[in-house]
Amino acid sequence: MSLKAALVLAPAVLAAWHPEDSALINDEQHVNYLNQEEMSWKAGVNERFAGMTYADVKGLLGADTSPHIAEYLGETRSQDFYDNITDVPSEFNAVTQWKGLVQPIRDQQQCGSCWAFSAAEVLSDRNAIQHNKAEPVLSPEDLVSCDRVDQGCNGGNLGTAWTYLKNTGIVTDACFPYTAGGGDAPKCETSCKDGSSWTKYKAASAYAVNGVENMQKEIMTHGPIQVAFNVYKSFMSYKSGVYAKKWYELMPEGGHAVKIVGWGTEGGKDYWLVANSWNTSWGDEGYFKIVRGSDNCGIETRGPPYAGLAAM
Repeated sequence: MSLKAALVLAPAVLAAWHPEDSALINDEQHVNYLNQEEMSWKAGVNERFAGMTYADVKGLLGADTSPHIAEYLGETRSQDFYDNITDVPSEFNAVTQWKGLVQPIRDQQQCGSCWAFSAAEVLSDRNAIQHNKAEPVLSPEDLVSCDRVDQGCNGGNLGTAWTYLKNTGIVTDACFPYTAGGGDAPKCETSCKDGSSWTKYKAASAYAVNGVENMQKEIMTHGPIQVAFNVYKSFMSYKSGVYAKKWYELMPEGGHAVKIVGWGTEGGKDYWLVANSWNTSWGDEGYFKIVRGSDNCGIETRGPPYAGLAAM
């Protein structure tokens, strides 16, 4: 259907395409409407958003998606590193590849701290993978409360988050536990809640990752990477399958930061396997798959994709 044809549709149809911000996400009529169209994914009722409207969830979308990888080509690793990796498997999952070393799904609650959660999780995962043993969970609260360049519960930028991880570092989650879930970040601490020493875990390096194949090689070599993408209303009802935004969704609700843990192919669709920070009662036990290779929702260019190596 053309956009011109869509514009003359009945108001009820347009409302089904573009629910009001005040509408409930788990409205079963709208979920059923999303599933009417043949697609590579299924919509469903997510317990995480019980009683919540689209406006409620906008506050969780705290990633700045305006930066594009084209602006960060001077901040990538040498292409020689990636060119030396020749065998990229058709599927890969860091969670099973490094069993027990990749952090489980977490919940940012009602704070736009996705940028901090995904950055802290990637550094946590890579620190454990690099040392080949379980390491402490690192603190997203440290980023939310202490990174003065970013805006705490009001959002952040992937590049500046990694600059903080490299230059300042973050303490463990036990030392500075997450309490910003209500939307207000606590003050930056200088002593641990659990009585342990105030020890910072730093990134030895921080860099953008350019291109689908380089993203794959980065993940299979060192572990998950952080990405950002534009979120459209249909995504909030994702339940299973390989997500792609609806063709008629033109304006995103905001930007979201997550970590890619792997990739594969399902039903003929190449996908990224991604860990979200909306707890296990959303999506596929907290994970989702999204189309790989076509920059769907900007997931391969916006943010842009970022990672780094843990300090020894």
